[in-house]
Amino acid sequence: MLTLHHLNDSRSQRILWLLEELGTPYELKRYQRDATTRLAPPELKAVHPLGKSPVITDGDLTLVESGAIVDAILRRYGAGSGLRPAESTPAFEAYQEWLHYAEGSAMLPLMLQLYTSRLKDAAAPLQPRIDSEIANHLEFIEGALKGRQFFVGDSLTGADIMMSFVAELAGSFGRLGTYPELAAWIARMHARPAFRRSVEKGGAYRMG
Repeated sequence: MLTLHHLNDSRSQRILWLLEELGTPYELKRYQRDATTRLAPPELKAVHPLGKSPVITDGDLTLVESGAIVDAILRRYGAGSGLRPAESTPAFEAYQEWLHYAEGSAMLPLMLQLYTSRLKDAAAPLQPRIDSEIANHLEFIEGALKGRQFFVGDSLTGADIMMSFVAELAGSFGRLGTYPELAAWIARMHARPAFRRSVEKGGAYRMG
């Protein structure tokens, strides 16, 4: 059976949401961050050498990286779900772009904000550049969502699953106030029954 190794307040929340959307059977193993350091517990290293989450195990497969996990789950279990556009359609290329963009480009300035915020005044020289890069990406995302309910097509896809953590992290920094399309989109995602179930099963999610 597919097993999700789930860490609180992490990217694995979107994998849990995906599994709830699909309704495919899975086992959930929960791990808690250290309350002081916010690091993952050492037990995760027994699952994968990086000691990070999300991690899935499925038979002989052990897989990390959110985008790869979303893609693998949808290829294995998502037939007929509509969550992965057909490869022969133009929508598939847009889907692939958002799937990779979420971690490949959008998350970098947000992670810099996360880490440098702990440096307080020492981070001041970097802050203008970080602010500029975050704004650049959020403006791009805002424009892409204008007039749309979802990132690709007229229904939920893995692209929305992947982009959720970007919006959530931006929201945790108070960055969504000037991006109404993005704010409305993530509110719609959080209102989905499957997302709500994922929080109930995964435990308190401060970014949700």
